[in-house]
Amino acid sequence: QVQLVESGGGLVQAGDSLRLSCAASGPMFSTYTMAWFRQAPGKEREFVAVISWSSGSTYYADSVKGRFTISRDNAKNTVYLQMNSLKPEDTAVYYCACATGRRPVVPAQTRGYDYWGQGTQVTVSS
Repeated sequence: QVQLVESGGGLVQAGDSLRLSCAASGPMFSTYTMAWFRQAPGKEREFVAVISWSSGSTYYADSVKGRFTISRDNAKNTVYLQMNSLKPEDTAVYYCACATGRRPVVPAQTRGYDYWGQGTQVTVSS
């Protein structure tokens, strides 16, 4: 069982920055593919970014490419999402997810992830 705890959300203005953190339990964090998703009211959960366990390669949704950066610190069992140039349409609950077992995942498919955090609210005012 892996527990994921997100933090760092809040209310900001358009153009501001926020950094989200997701702390994972257990000693196997370095073998997990980690991802961020988000869900706005009345909408489906959507993929934001992913970072692989092996090479640390990253992949982003087109809507956030160039503004958001995903990174990980294996020594701290933590994955981050640096969000710059925030827009009102970025408003959502942001969820951290992990895929265990050193296996490839299709980044945008929620069913490929084994564990999810409880989410942190990000609200961007115009």
